[in-house]
Amino acid sequence: MRGRRWVVATALAASAVQGGVVAPAPRPGTPRPVTPRLATSAEYRGTGVRPQSLRWLALGRVPAGGTRWADMARYATIDLGALTPRSNNWGGPVGGAGEKWGYTWPRDAAFAAAALAATGHRADAHRVLAFLQRVQEKDGGFEARYLLDGRGAPDDRPRQSDGAGWALWALDQVIGREPNTAALAEFRPLLDRATRFARREVPRRTGLPRPSPDYWEAPETRLTLGTAAPLLAGLQASARVYTRLGEADRARWSGASARRLEAAVVRSFGPGGYQRYARSGGVDAAVCFLLPPFVSLADPAPVVAAWERYQIEALRPGGGLAPGAGWRADGVSWTPETALVALTAVHLGRRRVAERWLDWLDRHRTPWGSVPEKVLPDGSPAGPAPLAWTAALVVLTTRALAAGGPASG
Repeated sequence: MRGRRWVVATALAASAVQGGVVAPAPRPGTPRPVTPRLATSAEYRGTGVRPQSLRWLALGRVPAGGTRWADMARYATIDLGALTPRSNNWGGPVGGAGEKWGYTWPRDAAFAAAALAATGHRADAHRVLAFLQRVQEKDGGFEARYLLDGRGAPDDRPRQSDGAGWALWALDQVIGREPNTAALAEFRPLLDRATRFARREVPRRTGLPRPSPDYWEAPETRLTLGTAAPLLAGLQASARVYTRLGEADRARWSGASARRLEAAVVRSFGPGGYQRYARSGGVDAAVCFLLPPFVSLADPAPVVAAWERYQIEALRPGGGLAPGAGWRADGVSWTPETALVALTAVHLGRRRVAERWLDWLDRHRTPWGSVPEKVLPDGSPAGPAPLAWTAALVVLTTRALAAGGPASG
């Protein structure tokens, strides 16, 4: 596979890749995920990038211009464009290249929307938010993943509570910082429903959500930090958006729920050192979700200490990080989790830490320029490439670093 690139295409006969755009087709009969086709790296690399992709790229701005990560950021931006369809009736970004990733995960979509807004591709970011609003469940939550045409979940995986939190965070990143609030009217259902869901997940008695699968995508009987922290991020984002709308009461309600959840997280996860579970499981990448640009804590110092431990205890032979210290001992590094550390490092003012992890990601790109999902112990790229979550994180991190601080949408 070296020297060649997976380009996403739908499995249906009427679909095709058009200049890096995943084009939709009707879905008669049984829904099927996307499958990849092979394209030579010359179709994608350097001056060989398809003209349509370059025209789309020129509609925005490439982050990290003039830095040593400019090339990686450029191809991460192109990857997001390739994985995000530009159609008014089909806007769910593909999780990654390859059949197993031919769905839309709300978490990945949220990060893609934030990154597309950061590069100035706001119409694309709005379409991703519109997709999330269209597939959102009646109670305001989300399934673990969705078919790309928005017709529901592809299987009976348990729902994931973090989706509502990520949708609210993305809404704040994309819409909450635009020059006017007019665009918020379009996404008012997404805001109100996700806020109600997140507030219901924070009962007054305990302040803690129910157990749910999180970004590890494994069944859970105990609450994980990977579920609690995104909901906290969402509630804080909800309070900011309602404040911007001038709706003081709703902002106060979201803020009160956020403070209740923050106190419960500190009370439950703090004594154990912010591990995956309240008192066990080892530190994992979810500690990043308790830090900027996701969450603002009254006392972040203990979380920062756990964040520092994570980078030591989850280090793998290939030089990157596992999803957690308690992850299986297979030696594989995962790029989304590694990129999460880089992003939070920028927002913590730890520039050298961010640079080190970005350099590692840059060194382990595929021959065609994409950052893969995983890196094997010997340093070889593995898993799908590109992966939407990693591409979005690279964009957000390089944008923030090049700007000398946190990036805004």
